[in-house]
Amino acid sequence: MSDLRNKADLMDSILKARHAEKYTYTLSEGEKQELNLENGGFKLMRTVFNNSGSVHIFAGDRMGTASGNDVSEEGLEKLADDAMAAAASSPEDPGHDIAPDQGRDVFRQGVWEPDLDRFLERIQEFLDTASRDYPTVKIMTAIGSFDRWHWISRNTNGTEFEGLGGQYDFSVEICASEDDVTTGLDYTGISVKDLDTPFMELGSMKDHMEAIGNSVHARAMEGKFEGTVILKPELAAEMISVMLVNYAGSGVILDGTSLWLNRIGEQVVSEKLTVALNPYDERIISGERGTDDGFRSENVTVLEKGILKTHLLNLYAANKTGRPVTKNTGFDLVVEPGCMSLDEIIASVDRGLLIGGFSGGQPGVNGEFSGVAKNSFLIEHGKITCAVTETMISGNLGEAFGHIRGISSELCCNGSAVVPYIAMDGIVISGK
Repeated sequence: MSDLRNKADLMDSILKARHAEKYTYTLSEGEKQELNLENGGFKLMRTVFNNSGSVHIFAGDRMGTASGNDVSEEGLEKLADDAMAAAASSPEDPGHDIAPDQGRDVFRQGVWEPDLDRFLERIQEFLDTASRDYPTVKIMTAIGSFDRWHWISRNTNGTEFEGLGGQYDFSVEICASEDDVTTGLDYTGISVKDLDTPFMELGSMKDHMEAIGNSVHARAMEGKFEGTVILKPELAAEMISVMLVNYAGSGVILDGTSLWLNRIGEQVVSEKLTVALNPYDERIISGERGTDDGFRSENVTVLEKGILKTHLLNLYAANKTGRPVTKNTGFDLVVEPGCMSLDEIIASVDRGLLIGGFSGGQPGVNGEFSGVAKNSFLIEHGKITCAVTETMISGNLGEAFGHIRGISSELCCNGSAVVPYIAMDGIVISGK
């Protein structure tokens, strides 16, 4: 990759030549070396370069923004001109601002030089293990890539952040078939900074392989009841993220519709739940180092034993509401484990579902949700009895996380989140 620092210096010169007195910008260059496999065979290997630039220019209380993927001199000049024009025509709004001086810092993450031969060995090892241990599972597509990045962010208050790093990513699309019956598709993936561990042992890889293999002869569930759902870690992370945005995000705090608007320091969900956004956790591979607003990212505990510790406000929302800004915009989710094993949680459930995925509309600001449970298994009298299809679940996010039956001691670490299994009571489960 080219000398990004020289391009940043050039960007400063371009903006100063246009008499921009207040601005912030980020320039980045990325390189992806990607390997695609389809139906068990190598299909494509390619290298892709990704460049991008974004700039915010202020003219008094007016702010203009421009972004693009051309970081040549001509591209940077166009970014500056577009942002200047946008600032001139935008409405005045004193809520827009840039972070105060955060100093200078260089962040190095992951690995810079890949071992592609070892990477290929790990991928082939995964394919061989899958073929041997899960004979009914078919790997439709597998994608392995090494992503390397370099970015620089500056503002006129004096901040300069620079980030360099790289990571390996591996993902699969799988199904299973037996006796002329084929399941639907399932997906999972991992991000790693080293190749010390077989991929099958990481994240939820093994769980997904076992679950799809056991779903070949799924049956449609009949009837409707209120019961317990156990969210697998990836779905638990998704549901928690949606809950935080719906109840504590900038948008709902700004417009006053948040159900947690004035509840800092109060119990809002079960005391069993502690949730943090921890970009510096060693299990997070490429955690955020600088926020979208230009602050140095910090670890933030959002829920501590069910008590709301903070809203998740960007600088604009903080300025408009007079509430504290949250120096974290990365959603590097870390959920504290519980004291029960997954087997113990399942044994405690009289009737419910173990769920791997959810397909439904975005919950409203009140948290109401309804949709189809995917990759799910019926639990009866403390035992998993069968895989089920055509099953709906509905409830309210806030109420559901307020009625947590148990959180597993097992954690899934896939490189982007650290999350356990979470069991919640009071969910309406409906068959055909």
